[in-house]
Amino acid sequence: MKLIKLLSFGLLLLIFQFANSDAGDITGVVKAKRSKYLPKTVVYIESAPGKFTLPEKNPVMDQKNMIFSPHILPVLVGTTVDFLNSDDVAHNVFSPDESADKMNLGTWPKGEIRSFTFKNSCEKVCDPVLLCNVHPEMEAYVVVIDNPYFSKADDSGFFQISGVPPGKYNVKVWHPKLKAEDVSIVMPDSGCVEIEFALKK
Repeated sequence: MKLIKLLSFGLLLLIFQFANSDAGDITGVVKAKRSKYLPKTVVYIESAPGKFTLPEKNPVMDQKNMIFSPHILPVLVGTTVDFLNSDDVAHNVFSPDESADKMNLGTWPKGEIRSFTFKNSCEKVCDPVLLCNVHPEMEAYVVVIDNPYFSKADDSGFFQISGVPPGKYNVKVWHPKLKAEDVSIVMPDSGCVEIEFALKK
């Protein structure tokens, strides 16, 4: 009986290892002359095969202290974003860009949420700029990507894209003002690939 249990446990362990051996991580750093540029960077795979599941919970872009938070939000194409107003004043969300169908969600008070579904990926059209027509100094970006393999760099420039299937990929950088050269990689069945980007004008 104990032998059967041990064999069963060993079989489950092998299945678990096999199931998790067909994906790896892309990690690395983004570098720039000024550190303030780093957390505005999105690193993503240009294209990847497969059908992808949208997030169960809508990501939220808040309007608080007279700014959009987060300032830059990467999402999978088809994702619905909830726009919350946490300020004591009324806010508006609109975009003049065709990539967001020139949407205008109107103006609403504190505590309310209005939503919009982003149907166009950044590989086909430019990413939508979000504005508030009540407060023109407010600005944000939604970076719409056609696969879930993306990451926003942190304050130090570090990023990590997890669960990438094996294959050849072109890894790109999005930034509202700066550019970086693409990096081509070969993703193994498991493990980690490390890459680096240098932001330039």
